Amino acid sequence: MPHTSKYPELLAPAGSLEAFFAAMESGADAVYCGLKEFSARAKARNISMTDLEGMLAYAHKLDRRIYVTLNTLIREEELPRLTEILAGLEALGVDAIILQDLSVWKMIRDHFPGLPLHASTQMTVHNAAGIRTLERMGFKRAVLARELTLEEITAIRRETTLELEHFIHGALCFSYSGQCLFSSWLGGKSGNRGRCAQPCRRRYSYRQKYGYYFSPNDLSVIDLLPELQQAGVGSLKIEGRMKSAEYVANVVAAYRRALDAAPGQRKQALKQAKECLKQSFGRLPTKGFLPGPKPTDIAIPSLKGATGRFLGEISALRGGDLSFKSRDRLHLGDRIRIQPKSDQAGTAFTIKELRLGRRNVKAAPAGSLVTVPSTFRDTFRIGDAVFKVSSEQAFTMSEAACRRKLQQAGKIPDHIDLHIELQDETLTLAGRSGAVVLEQSYDVPVFPASDSPLSSDTLRSVFERSGKHELVLGNLSTGPLPPVVIPPSRLKEVRRLFYQAVCDQLGTADRQNRQQHLANAKHALLPHRSSPVSPQKRLITVAMDRMRDSHLLNDPLVDRIMLPLTVSNVQQLGQRLSGREDRVIWDIPFVLLGSDWQECRRAVRILVERGFRTFRLNNLGHFPLFDGLPQLTLLSGWRLFTLNSQAALAWNELGISEATLYLEDDRTNLAALLQRDTGIETNLTVYASVPLITSRIPIRGVRSDSPILSDRNDAYRVTQRGGQTVVSSTTDFSLLGHLPELEHMGCHRFIIDLSHVGPFSAQGKQVLEAVRRGGNISGTSDFNFESGME
Repeated sequence: MPHTSKYPELLAPAGSLEAFFAAMESGADAVYCGLKEFSARAKARNISMTDLEGMLAYAHKLDRRIYVTLNTLIREEELPRLTEILAGLEALGVDAIILQDLSVWKMIRDHFPGLPLHASTQMTVHNAAGIRTLERMGFKRAVLARELTLEEITAIRRETTLELEHFIHGALCFSYSGQCLFSSWLGGKSGNRGRCAQPCRRRYSYRQKYGYYFSPNDLSVIDLLPELQQAGVGSLKIEGRMKSAEYVANVVAAYRRALDAAPGQRKQALKQAKECLKQSFGRLPTKGFLPGPKPTDIAIPSLKGATGRFLGEISALRGGDLSFKSRDRLHLGDRIRIQPKSDQAGTAFTIKELRLGRRNVKAAPAGSLVTVPSTFRDTFRIGDAVFKVSSEQAFTMSEAACRRKLQQAGKIPDHIDLHIELQDETLTLAGRSGAVVLEQSYDVPVFPASDSPLSSDTLRSVFERSGKHELVLGNLSTGPLPPVVIPPSRLKEVRRLFYQAVCDQLGTADRQNRQQHLANAKHALLPHRSSPVSPQKRLITVAMDRMRDSHLLNDPLVDRIMLPLTVSNVQQLGQRLSGREDRVIWDIPFVLLGSDWQECRRAVRILVERGFRTFRLNNLGHFPLFDGLPQLTLLSGWRLFTLNSQAALAWNELGISEATLYLEDDRTNLAALLQRDTGIETNLTVYASVPLITSRIPIRGVRSDSPILSDRNDAYRVTQRGGQTVVSSTTDFSLLGHLPELEHMGCHRFIIDLSHVGPFSAQGKQVLEAVRRGGNISGTSDFNFESGME
């Protein structure tokens, strides 16, 4: 596998072949790309396996790397296909897999050990404890959450030797990555399945004031590269698998210039790099959370979250011709987007004709009143905004040209070490390439040497040329060589015969290895249950926010309660719950930053000493909280994704005895998952206020007493507490009317989350009564249960 001494690594997106070559030619040390399946950017063009093989050959010959993103959640029915893709990627020798779903982790660890593991930012790893968990699981690298400050990254670096990767440029999510359900809630298009419809970019109103409350600006931290290196970030990642090759070329070139500048030339290089970045046509730049935990420029509601450089507004229309005063230079070949004042999607087209007054021109300077003909009629309105989204200087390479370049790269060569012996007229070659070992003997004519007898240098000059065979000679050793010569034509023939035999055996070994790994992986997939699940008692857990409501345990309907593990709740515990410790689940806060983790650790110790044994974990950083504490019952929350049986098995291996199934899931996948015998109990949330967005970004001036409204009049509640912003629909999620069906599927443990209303409020009582009598609550949503999750 190739290795580079460059530090830090500049990592670029490659959503297409054109973008791949743009990254390579502009100086990227590595690229990350997605396949047609299981990519968190499903809308990107993405890469085929055939293309990937050529890309790897091209990149490895340049000592560059390629990481493949399999960073989506996997449905049960997709597991067989996942095994085939992993087998193919291992055979190709990709440099790493970036993953989110633990089914991918388990399959790679158990069956495809040739694939290094990178933890996606979708796993929301945000503290040193999360990194320790990844180390134990065998990961090589963690892509850190984008919400961390330089100080917090530095603290993580001190605790680990794991490779750390962080985003440096491109679009930001308002939510912690992997924790946004907004798109899925609106129409089943799950961001965790690569199908985000970006509702965060739309316009909303709060108390009749319109704004883009959930639309962050774009990350751009070219000024902070030395600080990131000092903090210990080894891979600097550019976002943009949905972006054009031009974007990739401009951004990579800018950061390459800044990274390579000598100390005395850094100021000038940085100035030039920033000029280059202006051609990337992004949103307004922000340094995000890196300078500190309370950025003021990361999300500005008054700014529309549209990409491109704002040129002006349409001042006149005539047929398809539109006129506007352009703030920037325009040229034939530029691409512009017309953005309506409403919240509808814009319309983009390439300028093929440009007029100043009545005169056709090739270019128009900034400040000109220009007219641009288009083929669109009755589409635009006076006042619509005009954005430039691509320039005439775009990096262009046709798909055919890209494929020609891949073909010229050939295949990925194998390395071979040789030992050569000559006895009498028999030349014996022993070669080793990977796990393949081959020894062959050949008859050769030998003649006494008058000068230049056979030597190791002579043999190396012959055998380092592999001809049509994709082999690279490594070490070459020989036994004692007599003072003879062998005709060069015979040596070349021996080389051809031996290398052909090696390649044939390598091909056979690779196929056998791949087939065996694939067969083992498929065999490990769990079959359908052979018999129906035997009836079990329904077990009801009610989640609440306040300790004072814990006497709900007196209700015969309620088997367990779930309380948030907060310092306040632990301090208020007193003699409450004495004798009922086994009926309480302590729910650990999803995000633990700074000293919060240590405070939580102390609280766990206090609770264990008081006799409590059951805790729910919601992040990988929660596992080390329980180091050295035996005989505990650990549950996984829905934020620790369980969408398939292999993920359930993975959680069980990590110490989880009850897995909470994923909140976004639908009827079809739940049934398929529950038909597998995973050996782990399953919980399902059947009533809750769904946190559509969980964020570290504050929304100034917005309070929970008045909802934010969409253009469709959907209402959302914004709660800001403890440094976290949570956006939830005012419509609650409920599967209460489906409990008998879910029990028939094989799930008998249900969570009723009333933490937002309290169990003794009118609404809380109504929900509990619905559980008693059977039936649903009007005015609720079943989320994706019936309509399906894409």
